[in-house]
Amino acid sequence: MTAPASPQTADGPKAEDSGGGLDRGVLAVAMVVVLGAIMSILDVTVVNVALKHLTEDFNTPLATIQWVATGYTLALATVIPVTGWASARFGTKRLYMISITLFVAGSALAGMAWSAESLIAFRVLQGLGGGMIMPAGMTILTQAAGAQRVGQVMSIVGIPMLLGPIAGPILGGWLVDDVSWRWIFYINVPIGALALVLAARILKRDEPRPAERLDFLGLVLLSPGLAALIYGLATGAEKSDFTLPGVLVPTVAGAALVLGFVAHALRRGNTNPLIDLRLFKRRSVAAASGTLVLFACAFFGAMLILPLYYQTVRGETAFAAGLLLAPQGFGAMVTMPIGGKLTDKLGPGKVVLVGLAIVVAGVAGFATQLTPDASYWALGAALFVMGLGMGMTMMPTMSAAMQTLQHDEVPRASTSLNIIQQVAGSIGTAFIAVMLATQMRDRGLDMSGGMGAEPPAAGGGQVPPEIMAQIMTKMADAFQTTYWWSLGLLVLAFLPALLLPRKKPDTVPVDAPMPMH
Repeated sequence: MTAPASPQTADGPKAEDSGGGLDRGVLAVAMVVVLGAIMSILDVTVVNVALKHLTEDFNTPLATIQWVATGYTLALATVIPVTGWASARFGTKRLYMISITLFVAGSALAGMAWSAESLIAFRVLQGLGGGMIMPAGMTILTQAAGAQRVGQVMSIVGIPMLLGPIAGPILGGWLVDDVSWRWIFYINVPIGALALVLAARILKRDEPRPAERLDFLGLVLLSPGLAALIYGLATGAEKSDFTLPGVLVPTVAGAALVLGFVAHALRRGNTNPLIDLRLFKRRSVAAASGTLVLFACAFFGAMLILPLYYQTVRGETAFAAGLLLAPQGFGAMVTMPIGGKLTDKLGPGKVVLVGLAIVVAGVAGFATQLTPDASYWALGAALFVMGLGMGMTMMPTMSAAMQTLQHDEVPRASTSLNIIQQVAGSIGTAFIAVMLATQMRDRGLDMSGGMGAEPPAAGGGQVPPEIMAQIMTKMADAFQTTYWWSLGLLVLAFLPALLLPRKKPDTVPVDAPMPMH
């Protein structure tokens, strides 16, 4: 899925393949790519702190508004396999500019959303563009820098990847509190416009070439099938009744489409399936996939509701909640580069097991302290530990899948794992959001108007302090129980992780598309 063009700068001449520093032309290309990366990476994290305000503004429960996040990640998963084909068919510059245009259009429309349903639809449009920005941008930058300077290129693009989990919630919180939640989307418009102008002026002219056949049938079967299946299961869990027509129909239809995709992908004559399911016969790929599914479900779901605890139980502003999330990002920043080096020296299996153990310790420490008056220092320390573990889990798990593959199998496996990660994250956000809503309902807390719904007469002096304290305790208990479910999924991730390769790789594949989300 990578684009094997000869290394060239944006102005046309070939880049030097020496190990020297990056020249002005490559740095200019890097600036264009980083602008796109900033938008797409921040948008993954910036929305979470706005969920409380969105539930209030649209008078919509969390189980519905979480599709603002779930729909976005599902759209990302949809376009990941299309990117390699589209890069070859239309050219990377053209694809990059199209993806930014889609993302900016989706952002502008999301900012103007008049209902929860319209916002979810516009977030899907955002995701269709956002999913192509990073892969296309990385291809452009790698071509410009040359093979011998890929490490330097990755270090540049890695900056927004590391800062995104920190800056996203803080920026989103500030915009939500002091401006409007609509500006978490509008802010992408000037950045995207600048990126488009610079891309048109700086990036090298496209040279489209013949592309391998796109598995269009697989795309039509898998994407709607997953969306319908997740929607049906989430709605059934929310209503505690899977026999309702509005639940049963999408669930059965989604399951049928997904099973149809499996049959299609395994068909003997299908040489280029959307997801190459035959690769999962390899123990390393199957184990990495299982680990990734359980980890992504638990971790990304837990991150979705984390700002809600600070805002609803602790009464913090969105900006304060964003600041309180920062320790997790700092923890990941510390261990991501270390995890990569240890994977090459010790083997991915050992690193992932240690990473998972650290994440479990962090989540357990966080969950045990989810009370209405828990120490922010203690919660921050637990979040930092969670981040440390995350940085030693995600990338090493990806590396484990690649370790035993042949050269031509690496891009297909990388694409499949990226899709699995996004889909698992979508399932996790839906599952955890519904679980939290269910826990609230079981405790007699009416959240039908959204997570932002206040108890009757709260703030008006009519509710005695002891009653308010009881309500906050019940809410904290609902969050705590939900986090125990998340912890259970993380513990289950140890089972497939035990099957990951524990010896260091003989060779490191260099042509796998870098996982960006």
